[in-house]
Amino acid sequence: MGEPIGLVRVERGCYRNSMSASSLTTSSTVSPCLSVVMPVYNERATIEEILRRVLAQPCVSQLVIVDDGSTDGTRDYLRQIATQNPVIQVIFHEKNGGKGAATRTGIAAATAPWVIIQDADLEYDPAEYGALIEPLVSGKADAVFGSRFIGGQGHRVLYFWHMVGNKVLTLFSNMFTNLNLTDMECCYKVFRRDFIQSITMEENGFGLEPELAAKAASGDLRIFEVGVSYNGRTYKEGKKITYKDGFRALYAIVRYSLFPAPSPRKA
Repeated sequence: MGEPIGLVRVERGCYRNSMSASSLTTSSTVSPCLSVVMPVYNERATIEEILRRVLAQPCVSQLVIVDDGSTDGTRDYLRQIATQNPVIQVIFHEKNGGKGAATRTGIAAATAPWVIIQDADLEYDPAEYGALIEPLVSGKADAVFGSRFIGGQGHRVLYFWHMVGNKVLTLFSNMFTNLNLTDMECCYKVFRRDFIQSITMEENGFGLEPELAAKAASGDLRIFEVGVSYNGRTYKEGKKITYKDGFRALYAIVRYSLFPAPSPRKA
């Protein structure tokens, strides 16, 4: 694992303006209070645009980018921009360890009150951070999960069997966790930093999503779900998840629901 590059500016505290909670739908209505953890692997085609979109959100106080052994030029670009913005912190993995491994590294470096996971492929829109953190800002939630199936601004029409697989995995996860999520596999998950840094994250790959759902359930958190938009991509465009990850997700659901490591209770 490489050493962090660049400086990190952190502005603690978070507040809403005079708008009501129900009108808080954009991140421009809160002060910087969010650490964005972005695992990256071979995303040279999208990395510049996703960084522009993330840094445009006023609620973002820290962006932790973990390059997980990229070989397509992403690494060189990140080295160039690492010290250009004090909000950005870049960490390099010498070898590819998987999304879970990169996310784990990024979460350990987070410093803001709340932490969100952001993919680097433009499938999810950072402009929706405001809606995602509203239940946290208003004190109603300890964690917020995004959902591609309950609204948002629409989604690109792609693979039918991926949708079926997502719903089956979500149902299976709900049976074990006793949650009523609609999209357990959604990338967008926001947690209180004290909680997410206190649990032991074990999955190195895409099994991260059911692991986080199981540990959030066992952590007695108040969990909200918020609809998000989704601009999925094809395998030709760089999509990485495969059917093998589905089998790993099934294992993770059983493993972390039936045999969980002790998780902290909410404050």
